[in-house]
Amino acid sequence: MNISHSSELRSLFLKFFESKGHAVIPGASVIPENDPTVLFTTAGMHPLVPYLLGAKHPMGTRLTDVQKCIRTGDIDEVGDASHCTFFEMLGNWSLGDYFKKEAISWSWEFLTSPEWLGIDKDRLAFSVFAGDDDCPRDEEAAGYWLECGVKKENIFYLPKKNNWWGPAGMTGPCGPDTEMFIITDKEPCGPDCSPACDCGRYLEIWNDVFMQYDKQADGTFQPLKQKNVDTGMGLERTIGVLTGAKSVYETDLFSDILAKICEISGKQYGEDEETTRSMRIVADHMRTATIIIGDDRGVTPSNVDQGYVLRRLIRRSVRHGMQLGMPEGFTGEIAKVIINQYKDVYPELVRHEAFILEQLGLEEQRFQRTLKQGMREFEKVTDAMQGRSTVISGRSAFKLYDTYGFPIEITVELAREKGFTVDEEGFQERFREHQKLSQAGSEQRFKGGLADNSEETAKLHSATHLLHAALRKVLGHEAEVAQKGSNITAERLRFDFSFPRKVNPDELKEVERLVNEAIAASAEIICEEMTVEEAKEQGAIGLFESKYGERVKVYTMGEFSKEICGGPHAANTGDLKSFKIQKEESSSAGVRRIKAVIGK
Repeated sequence: MNISHSSELRSLFLKFFESKGHAVIPGASVIPENDPTVLFTTAGMHPLVPYLLGAKHPMGTRLTDVQKCIRTGDIDEVGDASHCTFFEMLGNWSLGDYFKKEAISWSWEFLTSPEWLGIDKDRLAFSVFAGDDDCPRDEEAAGYWLECGVKKENIFYLPKKNNWWGPAGMTGPCGPDTEMFIITDKEPCGPDCSPACDCGRYLEIWNDVFMQYDKQADGTFQPLKQKNVDTGMGLERTIGVLTGAKSVYETDLFSDILAKICEISGKQYGEDEETTRSMRIVADHMRTATIIIGDDRGVTPSNVDQGYVLRRLIRRSVRHGMQLGMPEGFTGEIAKVIINQYKDVYPELVRHEAFILEQLGLEEQRFQRTLKQGMREFEKVTDAMQGRSTVISGRSAFKLYDTYGFPIEITVELAREKGFTVDEEGFQERFREHQKLSQAGSEQRFKGGLADNSEETAKLHSATHLLHAALRKVLGHEAEVAQKGSNITAERLRFDFSFPRKVNPDELKEVERLVNEAIAASAEIICEEMTVEEAKEQGAIGLFESKYGERVKVYTMGEFSKEICGGPHAANTGDLKSFKIQKEESSSAGVRRIKAVIGK
């Protein structure tokens, strides 16, 4: 089949797996719920981890979806041919249903059958786990590829760093994977050239993960009771391969965005390397920023967590836009193109268009005002260093941040362009001193997470439901209170909600009293499966409904709370023992944050 547009690939993927008995489910929010390990949804499997761990999914054991994902670890690489901070992941899932044989045969069929993608079989290569002291070589997966008709020389055995997934934390589900690659026209880099190389001969387009082990606290691996399949195909990269594009930026996903950038800047895409790179950075970062702000759980620019990443993306985009000669206000014009492009795929962008344009405009204005001053300060710093040092001190870097609003990444980038480096460790020390970043919080981010289904986490999750209900009862008369985010560790809960002002002490006391009253009632926490329509009829709060399928789980806590949720939860409100609000503060514009604990 000749595919020329990304929308064709999205629909074809879902249609194929629907024909294999998979339920098509909506993608989840790009901002994870109750997961302290990451700031954004980074992979298609992320929202489904509770079900991969054994929870029953309302739509069954075979699922397929398109998931919005954000990764900023390679942000400095954005501008090359393949890196993006936002991407869409096409995925199919087996929750204790089929395993390697079916997953591999269906992957082969979708890739090579003329009815589907129709890729030349000789252009495909595959990697499987090579085995080590922990777990054996995955001959089973290799055998299934051979049965499909793959040549032996196109199957590569690679170590854990290449062909192993998980666990999300120190313990939990994990297993080998098999990755699929397009063999490009580039010649082998040597006799040992393989998909493990960075030479560009092999371009990964799909990955089938086989969760078959449970990593124990002592480092050993035990067979997993529920074996799962988790796959991911990157839409941007795959459509680029199928259309013969030289880069992801030469696909329909970026054509309209780049055309608008050319129109506003008066420059031509591809006219020189520097212009091309800046245009790609603006296109990528504006697309990601629009997706983040426009999400149903969207955040706003700030100095912490998701808001800090968002601010960094917008400000980096503005800086490169200014280099292209783009006038103030360009972010909103580009965002309109992005919203129009994705309106049918992600309708939440249309619903939140006014909010997106407002936030982009405000952040652009803030940065435009400080950028010129900051650039003058930066020039002063580097001029004074000429002939004396090539390292910008942490003190100077922090002044650029604190006084002129320069994210450290922009200072590092500017320094690199002038042949300088930055004392980033010294910057971080000053950053912590001014309480801009909590080291303890940073360390906590990598503990537990979605894989943490501990009893304490389940109790805290139930507490967020009670807190949400209490807030609506106490504050609902003034404005609609809606959950905007939740972060749970084993020690505390953090709950973000829409509200236009600070919650006063008397209101907080009443919220706390109501939650403790619900806990004292020792109501059984009941979980029922029903359709979204039935849940609405029963008065359930349907937060972020775009992530739910036709059937959902509804958790009821006496007469106090009824919410659509994926769990996990306590069995009884009395299990929470007590509830105490520790802090109420601003999270971002129009969003408040409460931190609280429960009894031990």
